[in-house]
Amino acid sequence: MASRNIYEQTFDEDVQEHEQNSCPECDGRVTTNAHETVCEDCGLILDDEGLDHGPQYCKADENASERRRTGAPNTVARHDHGIGSEIGWKKDSEGRTIGGKKRRQLGRLRREHTRAKIGSKANRNLLSGLVEIRRMTSALGFSESLRNQACQLFRTAQSEDVLRGRSIETIASGSVYAVCRLNEYPRTFEEIAGVSKLDDGKVRLGYTVLNRELELPVPPAGPTQYLPQIASETDVSNETERRARALLEAAAGEAVTNGCNPAGAAAGALYVAGQDTGENLTQAEIADAADVSKVTVRERYRDIERAVN
Repeated sequence: MASRNIYEQTFDEDVQEHEQNSCPECDGRVTTNAHETVCEDCGLILDDEGLDHGPQYCKADENASERRRTGAPNTVARHDHGIGSEIGWKKDSEGRTIGGKKRRQLGRLRREHTRAKIGSKANRNLLSGLVEIRRMTSALGFSESLRNQACQLFRTAQSEDVLRGRSIETIASGSVYAVCRLNEYPRTFEEIAGVSKLDDGKVRLGYTVLNRELELPVPPAGPTQYLPQIASETDVSNETERRARALLEAAAGEAVTNGCNPAGAAAGALYVAGQDTGENLTQAEIADAADVSKVTVRERYRDIERAVN
């Protein structure tokens, strides 16, 4: 007699229909639970002890109520994808202090482990570049997604032999700026250079090389992308920011938005909007927030006034 005729049939979320809907022996119904794939009619086991591809968890101690991963997840931000082993320093796994002789032994093991982990000049360059990118993105307050994209771009540049003849810091800084442009997250070369070991000219060079060699799909940067940042720096009201955005949209297609520095155009629009809403910001304040000169602000706000009037 079939097993489904003996036991009461109820819904079980652990039981799933198998990709093979019929049993190869009796053409009965095949189901899969948490442990095995079995035919309900004849009891033939088609698959047993399947691999669980989900995360593994453990408890840090007996009293811990929260589950924790047994290891860090894979990440492109580290040269070994975050799956390398780490040798401890002063305490063992149970929290007991390690003696001096054992610490010296672990120090020697740690040194040899580091040498074996790097292995080649390419891995050493990759390690240096990823460390530099993590440091810069952390200083700029970037999200983990942007950080991983910059690290992946650096990996691609190394695999395409873009690093040959160029400094690691130049390509790392260029990768951070390129990711900002790709995600329409505006940052100037000066801002990247402020947290980098290089000047803005080297950052520009790194971005230019990456854009030329890898043919990055970088969208053109518009002044509206720089407007929220400048408005936040000058602490203007939402009304002024909306007015500045409307001025930039009204001037769309003109030379002030197409052929000029987008940060300067955003600064000029914000200056005009501040006059319209009663927030009389000085040109020096807006110029400092936009990282442009006062002359640029003055010329751009005059261009915007001519474009919208």
